[in-house]
Amino acid sequence: MHIERANADGLVINQLPDGSKVITDRANETVFALNSTAGAAWDACSTPTTLSVIRENMRQSIGSGVSEELAEEAILQLQKNKLVTATGSFSQATRREFLASLTAAALPLVVSLTVAEQQAFAKKTRSVPRPDPDPKPHS
Repeated sequence: MHIERANADGLVINQLPDGSKVITDRANETVFALNSTAGAAWDACSTPTTLSVIRENMRQSIGSGVSEELAEEAILQLQKNKLVTATGSFSQATRREFLASLTAAALPLVVSLTVAEQQAFAKKTRSVPRPDPDPKPHS
């Protein structure tokens, strides 16, 4: 299997202290939030590579508990969000069992929102009046 980052031109990558990342794709006006597991997989794809190399790089980055299945799930999440491309096939026959065995903290997670979705959400949250934190009695 051959894995590489999708067109990385135009991406702004912000590394957070906990290993998570915020990636902004200016061309598609989309923001991706990667937890530390997905962020480690992203880092491991800095050059074209294979799943086994990604797993080893993730182990060095986040610990020895990184299995082939965890690395594969991270790549699947990145591929689903068009952040990486992968040629070859994944072993998804046991994916459901694998996901059930993970803790929520270990599960690789990639969340994306377009700029339009972010603006709509921000507008919606501002439309609700906020209660006064220090109400004063009327005299």
